[in-house]
Amino acid sequence: MPRKTHTDKPDRRGTRRGYGETRTPRPKPKIDFTVDALDFKNTNLLRQFVTDQGRILPRKYTGLPAHYQRKLNRAIKRARQMLLMK
Repeated sequence: MPRKTHTDKPDRRGTRRGYGETRTPRPKPKIDFTVDALDFKNTNLLRQFVTDQGRILPRKYTGLPAHYQRKLNRAIKRARQMLLMK
C-alpha cells in the first residue's frame, strides 16, 4: 500500500465558519413604535417581535436598544401569562 503524502489530504483552509463563505446578512424587520405602546395588552405590536414558533426575536434582529428589549420581553411574557398570546 502506498504511503500518503501531504498532497493527498484535502485543503482545510476556509472550512471555519465565516472565513471561507461570504454570508448575506438577514434583513432586520422595520418596526416603528412608541415606547408607550410597549404594553402586554398591545398584542398586535408584540406579535411582530415573536416568530411563528412563539420565540422572542433577539436584539440582533429587532434592532432595539437593550432597555427596550427588556421591556419587550417582559410585555411578551406577561401577555403569555394572561393568555393573550401563545
